[in-house]
Amino acid sequence: MNKFYIITNSEKDIEYLVSDDIKKFLEDHQKTCFISKQPVKKAGMTYRYTNPSDVPLDTECILVLGGDGTLIQAARDLFGRNIPFIGVNFGTLGYLAEVEKQNLIPALEKLMADEFQIEKRMMLDGTVFREKEKVEKDIALNDIVISRSGSLRVIDFKVYVNGEFLNLYSADGIIISTPTGSTAYNLSAGGPIVSPVASLIVVTPICPHTLNTRSMILSADDIITIEMCPDRNGKEEVRLVSFDGDNSMKVFVKDKIEIKKSEQYTEIIQLNKISFLEVLRRKMTTTKA
Repeated sequence: MNKFYIITNSEKDIEYLVSDDIKKFLEDHQKTCFISKQPVKKAGMTYRYTNPSDVPLDTECILVLGGDGTLIQAARDLFGRNIPFIGVNFGTLGYLAEVEKQNLIPALEKLMADEFQIEKRMMLDGTVFREKEKVEKDIALNDIVISRSGSLRVIDFKVYVNGEFLNLYSADGIIISTPTGSTAYNLSAGGPIVSPVASLIVVTPICPHTLNTRSMILSADDIITIEMCPDRNGKEEVRLVSFDGDNSMKVFVKDKIEIKKSEQYTEIIQLNKISFLEVLRRKMTTTKA
């Protein structure tokens, strides 16, 4: 690889000190490198770390300095560009950000020598319909979540798979997760961990108000439709649908959210031939202050 672009969470790499060091190292080795030094901007529930139009078309690798959240946001911002990402972990528990700060130089040397593999990570398309009219569409690398909005009341919703009725849920919400997202909110809600390179969809209710409701693993080819229902008192409570914890919108009774596998992937660079089980073991047994 010869042409790099750095996306930095400037709240973690203060004054871009590490970013500038990386840029100098790469340029000293006759590589091209640009840094996104955009002011951190709040957008929706999360932050923007780059302007997609600033990323050169011939970029071969995106270096993301921050944590998993920064990398996920970068993947959303550059959706459809098909540029592989590699994360440098400044966070606390990084499943996506493979490189630790102390291992930066060996990692850069491997990238320059093309000593890496690329994993294609599945994404989800989510479309919100209101009275059969499409009102919102977005993508997710981790998950699409439907949840309460303000009120502490449980919400009721019907779930259909490929048009066939599955179940009526009373819960705090529901998580529709990719394999990559299985170690995120899905895991916290009691859902299963699956290999990030698998091709499947995980459905996990959030605090369901029944004792026999569990997560489900569906085929990546399945289409999931969630229909919002009135609550038990007949009130039409507002709910939220969010995409990777970022873009959120209000949904109402009778709205339907259709979720399916995206035709696009996020490409993640892997430098080390470490199995997912080994990564999982390390992350689950390591804590940081």
